[in-house]
Amino acid sequence: MIQRARIFRRPKSAMQSGPAGQGWRLEFEPAAQRLDPLTGWAGSGDTRAQVRLDFPSKEAAMAYAQAQGLVFEVAEEAAAPAIKPKAYADNFRFGRTDNWSH
Repeated sequence: MIQRARIFRRPKSAMQSGPAGQGWRLEFEPAAQRLDPLTGWAGSGDTRAQVRLDFPSKEAAMAYAQAQGLVFEVAEEAAAPAIKPKAYADNFRFGRTDNWSH
């Protein structure tokens, strides 16, 4: 059985503004699930789906996956949209042409 993995950059936490914890993560693809006949819950005997490995760089994650013989894909991060900085004082600026913001 070929084990597949996905390597991606962890998103920034919404609770903190600092860059800590934004490394790269390797997650295994979940195996096929089976239904429990008694409860009807979906389950699997594969415990690798619960494993998440963090790496400081993309190259380190790729090197680990290659050393383990994993088939992997790297999800590149999308470019962040440019945000125009605004100030509250702009709402009261003399000669502004845009609509009132609130």
